[in-house]
Amino acid sequence: MKEMRFNKDRMMIGPGALSGIKAITGQRFFIVSGESSMVKNGAIGRIKDMLKEDGRAYDVYLGIDANPTVDVILKGTERMKAFDPDVVLAIGGGSAIDAAKVMSLLCDYPTLTIEEIREGKAPVKRKKIMLVAAPSTSGTASEVTWAAVATFPEEKLKVGLKTPAFIPDIAILDGELTLSMPQKVMVESGMDALTHALESYINKGNNTMCKAISKAAAEGLFSWLPQSFESGDIISRQKVHEFQSLAGLSFSNSGLGMDHGIAHAFGGQFNLSHGLLNAIALPYVLRYNSRDASVREDLDILSQAIGGDVIERVEKFKKQFGVPESFKAMGLSEEDFNAHFETLLDNSLKGSTVRNPVPMTRDEMERVLKSVYDGQIRFTEEQ
Repeated sequence: MKEMRFNKDRMMIGPGALSGIKAITGQRFFIVSGESSMVKNGAIGRIKDMLKEDGRAYDVYLGIDANPTVDVILKGTERMKAFDPDVVLAIGGGSAIDAAKVMSLLCDYPTLTIEEIREGKAPVKRKKIMLVAAPSTSGTASEVTWAAVATFPEEKLKVGLKTPAFIPDIAILDGELTLSMPQKVMVESGMDALTHALESYINKGNNTMCKAISKAAAEGLFSWLPQSFESGDIISRQKVHEFQSLAGLSFSNSGLGMDHGIAHAFGGQFNLSHGLLNAIALPYVLRYNSRDASVREDLDILSQAIGGDVIERVEKFKKQFGVPESFKAMGLSEEDFNAHFETLLDNSLKGSTVRNPVPMTRDEMERVLKSVYDGQIRFTEEQ
């Protein structure tokens, strides 16, 4: 038997869906966001106006960066506890939503620690706080998943914390929030979403439902990402926004693979963009995993659906979107790569890599990492 979880209460979908906040019950809203983008595009101001109009109290907590550390999360938790909200509204990128998930649970359970959450000892439900997530980027799907990524600086490792209590009660998918995304963010988040769809699709923890969902997400992203990149119009942005969330519904139930294991290791060590790391490594990982017969079959089926070879299409996207060919081309120096290689190797074997469709040994991962680093394939694509 496989138990599956999707979003909790409901989803509000479509341009202008942010106005649905007025229909949310609650009197004390704690708003969590990133450093400034949601202020600059007016979204925070609109939320404040809606809450003021209804006479509801609010506090705004800004400053969640791209790779929130445990310390940042704990600092926000103290502010949240002092305000004592009944609704936490996370608006912004996936990092802001992830941080709000952890903060909400720690606020609801004052004696709970992040270490206990990491050890799988977290409660499965929040007690009183309603969690609402409105993503402004189209990639992480954190608005529908039961995972939250936090950086543990002492280990220089990004860790996926998991509990059903992290699933937001309400997800708001408003494509208008994505219109202010810089093109660089659109590329990195969009390729992150495509990685979610593809790693979920070939994951052996999959089932018929997850496979159908991830395949549909991948098809949609292959279709709409180029237009979102080229024109950034509301139609393509809304489509990508919905398909990235669909990918989240799948991967949160099936799992991912070593692309995410690698991205978390390098992102934790060097504070690099998660989506960019995923995008660079994706074709290498797909080629390596193609040595598995079931993965080859899945990719062949998807290739027929999109009208071209999946891996070749990913490589075409990388060139079209300006994604570097390798970690070296991205700017990671050989000195840093070699100096931290053993730690990177150890950490790349953790996390999502344990669900990779091809079980990874240390020797095999070493070949993959060196290939992704300089673009020179050191592994065979057949067993």
